Amino acid sequence: MVSLTLSVPPELKKRMEKHPEIRWSNQVRAIIQQQLDDLETTDRLASKSQLTEKDVEELAAKVDAGMAKRWKEAKREARR
Repeated sequence: MVSLTLSVPPELKKRMEKHPEIRWSNQVRAIIQQQLDDLETTDRLASKSQLTEKDVEELAAKVDAGMAKRWKEAKREARR
């Protein structure tokens, strides 16, 4: 297995040391694996897509607007 050196700020290291029961290298390995799995899934889906960059930008803008509207409505409901 290949080794990877990771630098973390001193404060983060102190917090990690409070949990010696955790095998941090295993946690980081799992996070890297999940990120790669997600990227490969995205690549696989994108390779089959017929959308143009402009289509994607327009769709993203619509999703953003819809989410903003839902958030504002939820916030308004919470105040009632």
